[in-house]
Amino acid sequence: MFRFQDPWVLSLLVLIPLGLLVRRWLRTRRAGSLKYSAVDTVLAAGAGRGRWYLLPGAVRALALTALVVAAARPQTGIASEDVRTQGIDIVLVMDISSSMLAEDLQPNRLEAAKAVAADFVRGRRNDRIGLVAFAGQAFTQVPLTLDYSVVTQLLAELDPSMIEDGTAVGMGLATGVKRLEASDAKSKVIILLTDGRNNRGEIGPVTAAQAAQALGIKVYTIGAGSRGVARVPVDDPLRGRVYANMRVDIDEATLREVASTTGGQYFRATDSESLAQIYSEIDQLERTEIEVQNFTRYAERFPVPLGAGLLLLVVELGLAQTVLRRLP
Repeated sequence: MFRFQDPWVLSLLVLIPLGLLVRRWLRTRRAGSLKYSAVDTVLAAGAGRGRWYLLPGAVRALALTALVVAAARPQTGIASEDVRTQGIDIVLVMDISSSMLAEDLQPNRLEAAKAVAADFVRGRRNDRIGLVAFAGQAFTQVPLTLDYSVVTQLLAELDPSMIEDGTAVGMGLATGVKRLEASDAKSKVIILLTDGRNNRGEIGPVTAAQAAQALGIKVYTIGAGSRGVARVPVDDPLRGRVYANMRVDIDEATLREVASTTGGQYFRATDSESLAQIYSEIDQLERTEIEVQNFTRYAERFPVPLGAGLLLLVVELGLAQTVLRRLP
């Protein structure tokens, strides 16, 4: 950042050309004359210097300009801010079962979910983010962190081949609750996304929701998938990869109960656009209140134009007394 501490001083710049014109006019009026019997010698002595007679005046103008700028006290500043906030701790719990490869969301449910979740993470500020994945079992992919680049990188690496197949919704939610158990954040949130119903694990979704409620954790649930049937890739040992039509079976009743138990909301994403809108809505619901105080530290820069101005005055005086000296 750059500023002048006393910008009004810069108005003196308009006086510099006026002063030079007045000085030239006065010198013209006081100019004397000498008579020579022949002017050839005088012309030869001044040959080649006529084009430089304005140089002292130009140097003087630059010197005065630099001195005026120095008097205005130029300063450069470094801006900083003091951010005071009680951040939100958010855990993303994502289904990575094989059914998430269904292509009713583009390019498929899993890739669409990862893309919108990554945008959500990049849009946060001062909130810790964690990532839990589940299929037949659940595991923590990223513990709570402020390093959003790590979250997005490991989010992109999620794949159904990482874990045995199945849909352990309750275990995924319970793992997310465990991540937030010791949190002392102002607000604790879980965003759970799945495309099916709980069919694995020792803990049911409602039981995990009750644990979340006891710890003051709000759970937003998202059912991802169109209505009716969806095309799902299947690896056949003989024919390789083929596609089969699979009925979309989301346990919306349980997801609604999980959300309402914890004070959250249930959303249904039937395409990529609605999924992005859901994350945007959650983003607005769970915004951190931030108090920001801005500070700017300024450093004086007037020595530079001051030194330049004094140096130019010395140069101007030297020229006027030597090579560009005027005869009386």
